[in-house]
Amino acid sequence: MWRCLLLALLLGSLALAADARAVLPGLPAFARTRWVVQGPEEIVTYLAFDPDAVRDRLPSGLRFITVGELADGGVTWAREQLGRRPALASWGVSFLEIVRARTFTVDGRAPRWPSHGAAALWLARVAPADPGADLGPGRPLVALELWMPDRAYARYMREKGYQAAYGDVRLRRDSSGRWLGSVEVPGLEVTVACRPAGPVGGGPMSAGMQAFFPPANSTVTDTVRVAFAGHREQACGSGTSWELRGTHPIVGGILLGETSYQYGYHLIGGTYPR
Repeated sequence: MWRCLLLALLLGSLALAADARAVLPGLPAFARTRWVVQGPEEIVTYLAFDPDAVRDRLPSGLRFITVGELADGGVTWAREQLGRRPALASWGVSFLEIVRARTFTVDGRAPRWPSHGAAALWLARVAPADPGADLGPGRPLVALELWMPDRAYARYMREKGYQAAYGDVRLRRDSSGRWLGSVEVPGLEVTVACRPAGPVGGGPMSAGMQAFFPPANSTVTDTVRVAFAGHREQACGSGTSWELRGTHPIVGGILLGETSYQYGYHLIGGTYPR
């Protein structure tokens, strides 16, 4: 009997894994490297930013998508933000996330992170400056920052074609169920507290693709394309707080909408010449 139960559980797990793989979008062939993320847990917020503060990082042939552009396109939260802050019409749209993962490898190599070590990403939405240009599959983003608390691994990622730098990034869950994240780099200190609350959205059938373009001031030239499936998401409830201090351009940003706790997805990626 126990053998039958174990077999049933194993087959069920394999079926779930097969379902996740089945909905994972296909990446273009001939990637130079392979990036795998499994079992992630992350805190994510959207952030409006002054494009002039990072204009030197905008790659040629791209432009920042603005809050006003999204509002004109009927995006509800963008309209609401402009109703409160009309000056945001020309500002860019980005998201900031702090993420840890059970598996995080590039070509099979994993970072050596300290206790509660994590990565932090600041990604800005972009579009081709020429509306007729084809940027390839995936929602286009510029990787303005990717920090992680392992200097050797950040260097390894750059050698593999990924925009990365060292930063003391941490993410942990306390005994009360709150997620606490932090980032410390020269010129910037970030802290966030999030207590997930309410219904869980997403699930095994949620999937998408993104394309990360390196900033213009980077030594990295490849585009990173990622595909993911199985996203689950829960809003951070009352008591959520972000603090951004220092001289980094991100400090002048304005939070847009709710912060969310996201987890459970499977991500694969690779680098491609632009």
